[in-house]
Amino acid sequence: MQVSPENTPDTSAKAVPCKITVLGAGAWGTAVAMALAGRHDVLLWGRNGDAMAAMAASGENSYLPGFPLPPQLHISADFDAAVAHASGERGLLIAACPVAGLRPLLLQLKDKAIPNLVWLCKGFEGGTGLLPHQIVREVLGDTVAGGALSGPSFAQEVARGLPCALTIASHSAALRGAVVSALHGGTIRVYASEDLVGVEVGGAVKNVLAIATGVADGLGLGLNARAALITRGLAEITRLGTALGGQTETFMGLTGMGDLILTCTGDLSRNRRVGLGLAQGKALATIVAELGHVAEGVPCAKAVRELARRMGVDMPITNAVAGVLFDGDLPHVMVQQLLSRDPRAEAA
Repeated sequence: MQVSPENTPDTSAKAVPCKITVLGAGAWGTAVAMALAGRHDVLLWGRNGDAMAAMAASGENSYLPGFPLPPQLHISADFDAAVAHASGERGLLIAACPVAGLRPLLLQLKDKAIPNLVWLCKGFEGGTGLLPHQIVREVLGDTVAGGALSGPSFAQEVARGLPCALTIASHSAALRGAVVSALHGGTIRVYASEDLVGVEVGGAVKNVLAIATGVADGLGLGLNARAALITRGLAEITRLGTALGGQTETFMGLTGMGDLILTCTGDLSRNRRVGLGLAQGKALATIVAELGHVAEGVPCAKAVRELARRMGVDMPITNAVAGVLFDGDLPHVMVQQLLSRDPRAEAA
């Protein structure tokens, strides 16, 4: 029997405490570690020893100022010890790095005994155009049970303890069950899906559409334009996702429409802020420097444009965003190009 795109989690059994290591001490990795520390034995690892020492001393991550770390959360810059922490039967490794950092992180793990592995990154790898699960398979092979944890979630809100719903996508039923059992609870609701491709495509391309929506909002084009961009953006995500083998239903769920709406409309969205900056005439380098965080939609726009061209998938909004980011196109010209397209060949 096939697993539906998002299965309702079973809340009847109380989660058994696990040993969890979060590899990556950015905002999202730290927020996830904070949310789980009250229920599990959690270790947060970062590669910068000085930064991790400062975090342990201050009880706060500079990426999440104003959010005290739980006292029971372990902090470490020792990679071997961090991996060993989660190496037991009920261990779980969570890779919380950008897509660009996933391959280097996996290479560090290659010769180690790896328990269940979950990644939080969203995007396509630059140069190869690979999705995260394809990178994992290329580096670690098929012997490691892995999955993508994705969905509409801002780090600051998770760190505050506000509710959110996520999806764990994996081809392994055992991994899906283990992750739901471990992570579902408190203010975090976790659903399960076997549509790994669909979940990863939704999480990647929505960042590109958030840049487009930020441009439209920054130009003062109104709520009607925003709604049109989000809706047509969802059509683009679905076209590419189904062409890659994803299930249409997935793009109507948390990791498709849900994540798209949040990222396009939320004031905490980094990618939306990139679009707002572009509309103000700021240079991309200036915008990224002001963010102080990675905006995955920027490299993703280039990777998705190249992939869509190779596959013959029509993605006009993505192409327009890439044109502004990399080809010197002006934001208002991008809007004119999109408005002038003949709509008769597209479904409403």
